Amino acid sequence: MYDHQEIENDEIISLTNTLRWELGIDFHDKIIESIYADATKIAKQSIRVEDAKNSTIFDQKVDSIITSKWFGFPIMFLLLAIVFWITVAGANIPSSWLAALLLDTVHPFLKNIAAQIGMPWWLDGVLIDGAYMAFAWVVSVMLPPMAIFFPLFTLLEDLGYLPRVAFNMDSLFRKAGAHGKQALTMSMGFGCNAAGVVATRVIDSPRERLIAIITNNFSLCNGRWPTQILIATIFIGSLVPPHYAGLVSAAAVVSIAVLGIVFSLLVSWGLSKSILRGEASTFSLELPPYRPPRILQTLYTSLIDRTMLVLWRAIVFAIPAGIVIWLVANIYIGELSLAEYFIDWSNPFALYFGLNGVILLAYIIAIPANEIVIPTILMLTVINSGLTGIGEGAGVMFELDSVADTKRILTAGGWTLLTAVNLMLFSLLHNPCSTTLYTIYKETKSMKWTTISALLPLTLGFIVCFFVTQLWLLFSS
Repeated sequence: MYDHQEIENDEIISLTNTLRWELGIDFHDKIIESIYADATKIAKQSIRVEDAKNSTIFDQKVDSIITSKWFGFPIMFLLLAIVFWITVAGANIPSSWLAALLLDTVHPFLKNIAAQIGMPWWLDGVLIDGAYMAFAWVVSVMLPPMAIFFPLFTLLEDLGYLPRVAFNMDSLFRKAGAHGKQALTMSMGFGCNAAGVVATRVIDSPRERLIAIITNNFSLCNGRWPTQILIATIFIGSLVPPHYAGLVSAAAVVSIAVLGIVFSLLVSWGLSKSILRGEASTFSLELPPYRPPRILQTLYTSLIDRTMLVLWRAIVFAIPAGIVIWLVANIYIGELSLAEYFIDWSNPFALYFGLNGVILLAYIIAIPANEIVIPTILMLTVINSGLTGIGEGAGVMFELDSVADTKRILTAGGWTLLTAVNLMLFSLLHNPCSTTLYTIYKETKSMKWTTISALLPLTLGFIVCFFVTQLWLLFSS
């Protein structure tokens, strides 16, 4: 009897699978469409709304354009590009103001006070050159772009456009075994990966939410944009005539951002076929009507709930990093500092990946905040190369206003075009910052998935840099 029952169960399952494929993969969509069609018909017969016809016709005309196969993606990328451009361009002036205040005014003021009260040099270094400078860099670099990006992103959400983005991207993410709403969390990650991780709460499926969390780091957050822009300007823009330099540099940075989207899809597919195996769940997305944004609510939501929360977490993690940066540059064993020992030890290993020991150390001690990577790289390069008269001393992070002077420092540190390309790739493909890792742990309550979220992109970054380096050396020899 048991065997007979088991055979019947197998036949039922086999018949179910057969019928399922005969019905097609869009069977669920057709059911939902028919339900909504019936509901709309009943609503029209039962409810009368003034100007509803004109409003519906307007929404349908707009949707026929922005969700079409031909115009949907170009419009989406154009709007995101405009948001990024406004964010980067608009943040330059307030960032320079904050830097002038916190770095050029408050820092010397604190140094003078420390000298007047006779504070020991090491305590002065740890607290002012280390902790305070990390705080100042994070605030001046991180706050302005977030204060611009998040309100713009929330305005698009309130306007009703972001659900259309999820609709456009649904087929791609479904093919990758992920959820269509991952497009929204990925877009949020371009502002801040920690905010992107929190945004995955809109995904109901635990499996697909984990995929979205793990892959959100492939969105190039605003903390990594300055690194990309500076390196592209110095090493890639200089390859072409000056009047094309800006365009080529911008294209290089955008290419890295698009590459991040590609890796997000590929890794999502890999996860859905391995440790997070399963089929993409279907979801019903009701496109809301277009409506005027609520400006005050948008500003409150984006500035208080998102910007200030993420900034506070970044500051909490960045201050200890600033202390570590100062200590490794000022604690000596014999004639070399801890930083120089690590750089000399790791250089042979790093060269296999087209990087150097300075870059590795910068990314280790700057885990709390991507915003301090370039200042840390410049400070470590000056120390390791024995350059004098540049910066404000060992352990004091700095940046230069002149791109040419920055290039001279990096070139003195042995940088080449290969180093620059690999840094841009590694900036995209490395472990999330401490703020994002903490947020991942808070959202998943799992050290396992937090560890995977850290190690997977880091491993992928080393693999990609290794193959790029080997192919570069092969074709250049």
